[in-house]
Amino acid sequence: MSPPELWALEKYGRPLPEMEGAHDNSEEHWVRGYLLSGAFMSNPSFAARPDNSGLVGLRHMIHLETDLYKEYLQFYTDQNFFSDRQAGWVSLSEWDSVYAFTGTIQNVGWRLQYERDAPLDRSGIIQAYADTLVTYRPADARSLSWWRSAFPDQNLTVYAGGGWLFHNQSYFARPDNSGRALFRYVAHADLDLYRNRVVLFVDGNFFTDRSASNVLRPSEFDLVMGLAVRYHEMEIALIHERDLPLDRGGLVQRYIALQLRYEFEWTKSSNPAGKQLSLHR
Repeated sequence: MSPPELWALEKYGRPLPEMEGAHDNSEEHWVRGYLLSGAFMSNPSFAARPDNSGLVGLRHMIHLETDLYKEYLQFYTDQNFFSDRQAGWVSLSEWDSVYAFTGTIQNVGWRLQYERDAPLDRSGIIQAYADTLVTYRPADARSLSWWRSAFPDQNLTVYAGGGWLFHNQSYFARPDNSGRALFRYVAHADLDLYRNRVVLFVDGNFFTDRSASNVLRPSEFDLVMGLAVRYHEMEIALIHERDLPLDRGGLVQRYIALQLRYEFEWTKSSNPAGKQLSLHR
């Protein structure tokens, strides 16, 4: 299970049910991940740099993860790049890098992460922080007998949790780059509409402001809604995101994007020597 990533959530690796075709349990994972490219078809206000300049045109991303100790400890990195549609669409304007340790213990997931968002084509604000996040994921709907009888080709998975930005150099608490984030509250749902080939997903992400009189009160809400169509290791998704302040007026960032994702995986051969590598799927 991929860990939940946020700024809003869809900016980084979005957890989804495993792609069609379960992994061969006789083989040990070595490295898995995906490549992603997207075009922001409608973007009135989603900024192309951490200082809120420009408007995103294209997005490119690579996600890599590896098991360090079964499901209890993994390492992953996301390298995320944006271009500015106001500067010709092609040249890159922002580079966001994420490095994290994560794991699951039964229904509880945890994460320790460092993120750095920096401009590429000019000097400017760099947003950086380190945080920890704990989430709880109840059993999937498919585990219920009445659900399987009523909806044999569908499933519902959810999780929710909270996090603490214990080190925050410059990561803001609102879309207009005011305040500094302290806590986050997250929720995610996947509705598998048909055999994990058509998936409707929703992400909610709240931030609080460490300089506010009430540091528990949310200052920003990021909502992501999308519809993904999947075939083997390929996925195409239509996504709408809206980031808005909650405790005052101000900038609302939003966009509609079309994204293509290709998932890959390398496994260690199951032979006794364990030295040969193979590309899975």
